[in-house]
Amino acid sequence: MNTKDTICSISTPQGIGAIAIVRMSGSQSYAIAQQLFKFDFNSLHPYEAKYAELLDGEQLVDQVMVLKYAAPHSYTGEDMVEISCHGSTYIQQKILELLLEHGCRMANPGEYTMRAFMNGKMDLPQAEAVGDLIESQSEASHHLAVNQLKGLFSAKIKELRTQFVEFASLLELELDFSEENVQFANRERLSALLSALKNEVNSLIDSFKAGNAIKSGIPVVIIGKPNVGKSTLLNTLLQDERAIVSHIPGTTRDTIEDVLNIGGVTFRFIDTAGIRNSDDEIENYGIERTYQAVAKADVILYMVDAANTSVDEIQEEINFLKEEVDMSDKKMIIIANKIDSLTEMPRQIRKLKDYDHVYISAKRKVNIEAVTDLLLAWASQHKKTDYAMLTNVRHYDIFLKIRTSIENIEKGLADAVPTDLVAIDVREALHYLGMVTGEIATDDILNTIFGHFCIGK
Repeated sequence: MNTKDTICSISTPQGIGAIAIVRMSGSQSYAIAQQLFKFDFNSLHPYEAKYAELLDGEQLVDQVMVLKYAAPHSYTGEDMVEISCHGSTYIQQKILELLLEHGCRMANPGEYTMRAFMNGKMDLPQAEAVGDLIESQSEASHHLAVNQLKGLFSAKIKELRTQFVEFASLLELELDFSEENVQFANRERLSALLSALKNEVNSLIDSFKAGNAIKSGIPVVIIGKPNVGKSTLLNTLLQDERAIVSHIPGTTRDTIEDVLNIGGVTFRFIDTAGIRNSDDEIENYGIERTYQAVAKADVILYMVDAANTSVDEIQEEINFLKEEVDMSDKKMIIIANKIDSLTEMPRQIRKLKDYDHVYISAKRKVNIEAVTDLLLAWASQHKKTDYAMLTNVRHYDIFLKIRTSIENIEKGLADAVPTDLVAIDVREALHYLGMVTGEIATDDILNTIFGHFCIGK
């Protein structure tokens, strides 16, 4: 991207609306705007909006509101002009054509935010948070993106960098006197610093699953034997005939996914093939996909027939599931379905005290709110968003490398490796931290990040 050009774009969604916003950014923004209006644009104060007629020569294009921003106090850190016009697609395109004719070029995807980053208005995690904020679909994902945009994650990176620099300075002091073979750095202090760093890094790595779940939707898998009502429950929760419901066992042969916002939290529900022994090759493949879905889920809704399932049978099936999938970090809720066909509520499932349970009729939509209440209660306890969290794969991958560097430092100190070799791993960790914040960033990294943004942002 050539950051010396003056760029323009439509910054509101495509189509007809009440108003649309066309924006310019760059050193020629004021000069180009002057050619579209009869009044003296330079006399307009920064951050002042003015009602004006936008002209193509002497022909009126639209009556607009024009707003002036002055560098460096704008979104991009450059001179900017925003034109709010009527939302006609013709008017939007006409204004864009006039800007291009007078010296602008079309902005690339994410170029406004990239310029904000290049001009020091935000660091790379904050710039990435802009994209997350635009894409947020729930209160929780919005809150997480806002925290990152405000610099909560950046502050944690700065804190880690300070600790690494302190660690590095102790080693560098020894390097200055390496010929005398003297150890100035207190090994206990080094170990304490390294231990604190490792704990912080591990905490951030561990937060990725939760952060990514909030951002993309908490995965909830619905499992159980064929014909216990899994697809009916999915349809009831979504209030849509999303899954085929049939009395024939094995109807669902693959996972079916859809998302639902409950109380400001996005859940990604996954209906699965019934778990049973089958001679059908395709159905068995679906059952294998069920185990894969369970492995990726945060919450398991284990459905049983309230009338025809014993406690021993449920416990046996749970034990079998634990042999197939690591369940240590998952929440399981037992849902006893089909209570509409019972004259008396069964009590045996209450004996499974290790798991929350609820009695419902998915078909009659009885007690469904008890299921959503349990999901929200678990989410509120386990998906906090008021602390620094990893939310994207780029950060996660870099922090795995930082942890490897720390482990190499630990091994080097334990094995009495020469200080200059240990210092290499410390510098490597600092290099990776710079990749997170954008202090060290290649064109490929920037193009990948900002290329996912819309053109007007």
